[in-house]
Amino acid sequence: MMMRCKVALLAAGILFSGIASAEVCTTQSQMTSADRDALAAAGRNLATKVQADDVKGLQAATVAEYAKDFSGIGDVVGTTSAKLKGGTIAVEQVYLLDGTQLKKNADGSAPDAQFFCSLNKSVDEADFLIPGLLPGQYGFVIVNVQSASPWQLSFLLRHDQGQWAMAGFYPKALTAAGHDGLWYWTQARAMAARKEHWNAWLYYQQAQALLQPAGFVQSSHLEKLKSEQTAVAPPALSDGINPNTPLVVKGTDGTEYRFIGLGVDDSLSAAKIDVVAHLKVDQIGDAATAKKRNSDAASALLAAYPELRKAFHGVWVFAETSGQNPYATEESMSEIH
Repeated sequence: MMMRCKVALLAAGILFSGIASAEVCTTQSQMTSADRDALAAAGRNLATKVQADDVKGLQAATVAEYAKDFSGIGDVVGTTSAKLKGGTIAVEQVYLLDGTQLKKNADGSAPDAQFFCSLNKSVDEADFLIPGLLPGQYGFVIVNVQSASPWQLSFLLRHDQGQWAMAGFYPKALTAAGHDGLWYWTQARAMAARKEHWNAWLYYQQAQALLQPAGFVQSSHLEKLKSEQTAVAPPALSDGINPNTPLVVKGTDGTEYRFIGLGVDDSLSAAKIDVVAHLKVDQIGDAATAKKRNSDAASALLAAYPELRKAFHGVWVFAETSGQNPYATEESMSEIH
């Protein structure tokens, strides 16, 4: 199977409820030069270590509760560093997040926190909705690594013992199939105007993946993107798809294929991105059976929504069932009949 690792989280969880009252955010234009320079220096130092695959150095610069078990992060650093060779490091943005007034929950667990950051005293915002955050002074630093294939390294920092230490690491490519997030956003709008709603919906998804620094970061611009995506969603996707409400597509022989997720992928580095389709099955079966079923499911999906053929390189199908590893295949559009 081939799935690109997009995010390494040191902070626990993505979705949460019962958010604490909003904490204080200071953007780089509002903070003191000393705070701004310290955050930028910390982010640049960490990015340099990632680029050099200096896992031990990063571990030493990480808050204690995450440094003690660093194997998972070390693997991500190794994979990421290979993408950054020869790139130029530049700090893009810094934020100061004051969570010193956060209170632990009654059971002693870390609370959820939200930081609303007004950008240049305008109505635009960058919002941080971070689950399971211990009380403390935090920073968020976005570092771009410019090269033929640019990357972005974002770091959640915590001020510990007089210095900034890493509390979260979020690496990601800034392009997919050679194009950046704004290009996919523009293409999605053009597709929507041509009534290619399936293509548009998926291109909006790719745009968000490239433009969002980390899963807990939102902004006025990202909200606009999401609202546009919602507005163009095909009727079959308007209520979302999941295991309880799958997208059901019939093959030519009447077989029903139940898709429980649709996304995009650039792991093959082809001229166009791929569609990713998650297929719910009762059992995986032997390899030959699973491969044929995946191929038939991809054919049924394209027969139902033929516009996908011109906007994507191919289709990944992940056959999934409880208690078993998924079975994944990828076929180019020319191979799918």
